[in-house]
Amino acid sequence: MFPQIIHYSLHFFTPFLFGKLFFKQYWWYASLLMLSTMLIDLDHLLANPIFDPNRCSVGFHPLHTIWAAFLYTGMLFIPSWKWRAVAFGCLWHLCTDLIDCLI
Repeated sequence: MFPQIIHYSLHFFTPFLFGKLFFKQYWWYASLLMLSTMLIDLDHLLANPIFDPNRCSVGFHPLHTIWAAFLYTGMLFIPSWKWRAVAFGCLWHLCTDLIDCLI
């Protein structure tokens, strides 16, 4: 139960902290954009079974691969705070899922 609390707290609360720290002028919108990156979990619908508590999503699902991480990293260089917020949110999502794999 405790690992799930940590996992979902990192997914749902940390984007607001990052918004305040890194996107001061647009922190609320940036936080919502980072929170919306939870949509990359839609790639779990391609797996069978859809949810497996013993499976690490990083490296398994298409939007959770190293290639996706390279794409998200490249998006950080787009000169728009909105794209940077999305990229940062996707990378944080992968980090959070990786932490979940290690716990």
